[in-house]
Amino acid sequence: MGLIQLLFRDPTAFLILSVPLLYSIIIHELAHGWIALRMGDMTAKWMGRLTFNPLRHLDPIGTLMLFIFGFGWAKPVPVNIGNMRNQRLGLVLTSAAGITANFIVAFISIFLLRLLQPDPAGTVATVLQVMAYINIILAAFNLIPIPPLDGSKILMGFLPSRIQELMARLEPFGFFIIIGLLYLGWLNPVIAFFKSVILGLIGVLLP
Repeated sequence: MGLIQLLFRDPTAFLILSVPLLYSIIIHELAHGWIALRMGDMTAKWMGRLTFNPLRHLDPIGTLMLFIFGFGWAKPVPVNIGNMRNQRLGLVLTSAAGITANFIVAFISIFLLRLLQPDPAGTVATVLQVMAYINIILAAFNLIPIPPLDGSKILMGFLPSRIQELMARLEPFGFFIIIGLLYLGWLNPVIAFFKSVILGLIGVLLP
């Protein structure tokens, strides 16, 4: 059930869940900016994007997608790879940072859920379950190697410059490609595969 349906069914639960869900995508973008700063790029800091203030991050369409479909996005944190000391490494680490942040949030949520056993019920458990789910989905979705998703930029870090340029040219059309592929259902098995990988890794860390 999407959050829009939940709003009409249980407004209190909607308010409780909407905040952690919104901050899941904010943390994703903040992670990009934090790592970029560590790699020598201060663009995000100069533009005031290294903040937990949701008004500086939320994208209207991405937020609506989160509420309706369970995944979405915030306004991308500006990153200038040219300012980094090691541009290829910076591209890979900065792009992987958001996915890693979502993985960590999902891992912590599942770990805390286990502490609630054998009776994982109530508001806290519900929030943790949704937090784990949405962060796994966000990580899996962003691993897709289609520009402008993070997976494409991680891949670009290992490709020759000529191929990087071709992928960069695709980026302005990437949003429409992704929406079209989602509509056709062609990305569903890809997302499912990455979800299984993420869950498998969490299972290894939390046997």
